[in-house]
Amino acid sequence: MATEPESGRIFHLALNSDWDAAVVAGEYRVSTIGRSLEQDGFLHASYPHQVEGVRQRYYADVTEPLLLLTIDRAQVGVPVVDEVPDGAAEAFPHIYGPLPVAAVIDVHPIAGEG
Repeated sequence: MATEPESGRIFHLALNSDWDAAVVAGEYRVSTIGRSLEQDGFLHASYPHQVEGVRQRYYADVTEPLLLLTIDRAQVGVPVVDEVPDGAAEAFPHIYGPLPVAAVIDVHPIAGEG
């Protein structure tokens, strides 16, 4: 069962360079830092209360500009499935296909620690 409404907003942390490439291509295909949609089979996403933990755990050492993508789940156009990853205590939304740039309703710079 979903922990947030299907029509709600979900979030994804992205390197600025990856987002710039997605804007040109019309779709975003980076699962997580250093991993592609093709490698993982889905794109990792978070609910609002999960974003900071993901940033601290996986992006704390990133020195490249980091962005927070706000995604309108209803506009994604591919399945978004809430799943509990190995070692996690709660479900995260996984996007099973490329993310259309048009489904991203806000892009916000995140201050890095590095």
